[in-house]
Amino acid sequence: MSSVLSAPHFHDEEAAYALVESHVWPEGRICPHCGTVDRSGKLAGKSTRIGAYKCYACRKPFTVKIGTIFEASHVALHLWLQAMFLMCSSKKGCSSNQLHRTLGVTLKTAWFMSHRVREAMRSPNGSPIGGEGKNVEADETFIGTKKGRKVRRGHSHKRAVMSLVERGGELRSFHIERANSANVRNVLTEQVKRESAVMTDEAAYYRWVASEFADHQAVNHGAEEWVRGAAHTNTLEGFFSIFKRGMMGIYQHCGERHLHRYLSEYDFRYNARVAK
Repeated sequence: MSSVLSAPHFHDEEAAYALVESHVWPEGRICPHCGTVDRSGKLAGKSTRIGAYKCYACRKPFTVKIGTIFEASHVALHLWLQAMFLMCSSKKGCSSNQLHRTLGVTLKTAWFMSHRVREAMRSPNGSPIGGEGKNVEADETFIGTKKGRKVRRGHSHKRAVMSLVERGGELRSFHIERANSANVRNVLTEQVKRESAVMTDEAAYYRWVASEFADHQAVNHGAEEWVRGAAHTNTLEGFFSIFKRGMMGIYQHCGERHLHRYLSEYDFRYNARVAK
């Protein structure tokens, strides 16, 4: 039995282009300049780069990389696919240093690649989650230290992350300025349908939830109450466990302005996991 990493698109540049083209153009080749479908031909000159086409409508050359995270990059496409595989298949993440050592690229290039992959992992956050008869968990966690803040008791000096998950459905995470009633209200009212039943812990900034959603159930973690019927936030507690182990054990440091990208990475892996 051969390894997954022995697949041709991880080692051969033409096979890598063929794979990406099959995903980007499943219904025919599209010119990124004028939008014309299937009116282009492959350029076959000796000095022509792999995967280059010429549009017969606008007369401009193009490759499948235009409009994707691979655009304007000199890194070989098969190395991009290796980086994507490593980041998607590593449950707690794959650091830029690890990509640097494994792919044989510079550390600067590995950092650039990993952030572009995280941008591709970002959820469009379309319609609100939940609905009638659906349970949505909401919880928050704290990680790292805000720049310039003195470490004190509590979590005022830490970065706040709020996550929502529809039971059996999508999970979404957000970096919020502070964990308070105003910020929590903004996230919940924008991201969750009013017909949903919202499950939280006993935090004071969730007290208003019952007045704006179909139902609100809260468990009292301070009294060691973890589950009461359908009320619990254990799904998010498990997600936070993986997120924090990855951030502290794999990445070790994350600038606050990049936190939303790392959240996108962990959200993507959770939502795309095989067993839901």
